[in-house]
Amino acid sequence: MAALDPEKANVAEYPIRTEHSPDSASKESDKLAKVLKSEVLSDENDPDLGKSPEERAAIDKKLMRKVDRWLIPWLCLLYLLSFLDRTNIGNARVAGIEEDLGMEGHDYNNTLTIFFISYALAEPMTNVALKYLTPRIFFTGIIIAWGVVMTLMGLVTSYPGLLVARFALGLAEAGLYPGANYYLSCWYKRSELGIRTATFFAMAALAGSFGGLLAAAISLMDGVGGKAGWAWIFILEGLATTVVGVASWWMVFDWPETARFLSPDDRMRVQRRLAQDGQTHTSETYDKRHIIAALKDWKTYAFAVVWMGNLCPLYSFSLFLPTIIEGLGYAGTTAQLMTVPPYAVAATLTIVIGYVADRVGQRGIFNMAGVTVAAVGFVMLIGSSNHTVQYAGTFLAAAGIYPAIPNTLTWAANNFEGVYKRGVVIGTIVGWGNLNGVVSSNIYLKSESPRFWTGHAVVLTWQVLFLFGGSLFLYLMLGRENKKRLAGERDVWIEGKSAEEVRFLGDERPDFIYTR
Repeated sequence: MAALDPEKANVAEYPIRTEHSPDSASKESDKLAKVLKSEVLSDENDPDLGKSPEERAAIDKKLMRKVDRWLIPWLCLLYLLSFLDRTNIGNARVAGIEEDLGMEGHDYNNTLTIFFISYALAEPMTNVALKYLTPRIFFTGIIIAWGVVMTLMGLVTSYPGLLVARFALGLAEAGLYPGANYYLSCWYKRSELGIRTATFFAMAALAGSFGGLLAAAISLMDGVGGKAGWAWIFILEGLATTVVGVASWWMVFDWPETARFLSPDDRMRVQRRLAQDGQTHTSETYDKRHIIAALKDWKTYAFAVVWMGNLCPLYSFSLFLPTIIEGLGYAGTTAQLMTVPPYAVAATLTIVIGYVADRVGQRGIFNMAGVTVAAVGFVMLIGSSNHTVQYAGTFLAAAGIYPAIPNTLTWAANNFEGVYKRGVVIGTIVGWGNLNGVVSSNIYLKSESPRFWTGHAVVLTWQVLFLFGGSLFLYLMLGRENKKRLAGERDVWIEGKSAEEVRFLGDERPDFIYTR
């Protein structure tokens, strides 16, 4: 029997195995095939019935270009604003917020920590809220909320007021990243998700690059209206987010079967291509068993460990890069501008690696390669006192950190089937990972400038133990499980089960082949 492509395995293209199974398992496999060929795949629901493969391919290509045009640019803008608003505190620090609010000692680190506490605690169930409220209501609501909070942050006059504002910002922003990734997974095949997620996340790197330029310009408004330059950073960026949030009511769409920009035939085409990819229809009925299944699955916690190794380096880098640059002897506008080139490199590589990973169908390998590059960068930062070597290290650190983020979350989304289960899993993974922002917020100490021994050492440890080690573990375990499924050893899992029970198995179905 030919090997299954783990990125493209689906019921329409691959027969259910029977040659390695006993008769009872073969009968159950036949039942599984019938269950998976759901109503959406029937000929009567095929708007392209009778068309040649070439004609179907042309229609499909045109359809996905249309979906890309309507979904990706707007989601990219939302995430750019999200990351800009959560990390501009680093630019505000360079612009003098600590002196103006009387902050000293560990106060700045506390403002970072409190954001991640509310952000991480709110994330696990945000995707359930998204499914319940619909994307249009959910995204519009949270974007307006964090835009208002960000604007008001520019009006704070004390350190306690800043803490309250950062806590509220964490609550408001919590649903965007897991929500957007979950949302995209309900529109695209597994083999198409990586490049979209990478493009989406590249906005985080661009936010760092753009944020440095924007902060440098806005800081020149120091004194306008009696407000400091750092206050104007918050106010203007918050107002921009609020306007975009209002516009989201018309720019965000719900699910493929209800999207206003698609014709009835195109809606059916999107649903059919997802069903052919072995994915559950987005109208799946809520059942608490999906949540229980997500929380009982070992893969949830394995990916959460990998995500830890992603998020600690990410937030350490994005929150403290301006501080690291200052430690190299630069200040003010120059320090802001020096943060731009490393982010530009990171954004480019994020998209390139997302595209290549989709093509080759391997994600664990790219994680392990990327973390090696990032680790070299942090070794350069911690091991040398030469400013040129240290600045070069920031490029390697960014080049290794940023591509691994969308690659990891796409890897997770590829390996969980069912919209509710996948939604809960992504929320849980992202929420747990973001708790590591608490670690990131407290390891870069001004007293250790410019070498930042503690910060760089902790980041290196997280990368080696959790990102590299976790990726290697998943790569080996998923490969081992795929071999068992391809050999028919898991067919017994569907013996004696009803059609509904087989459908509920999701990624535990014997024919579901994991992406490594």
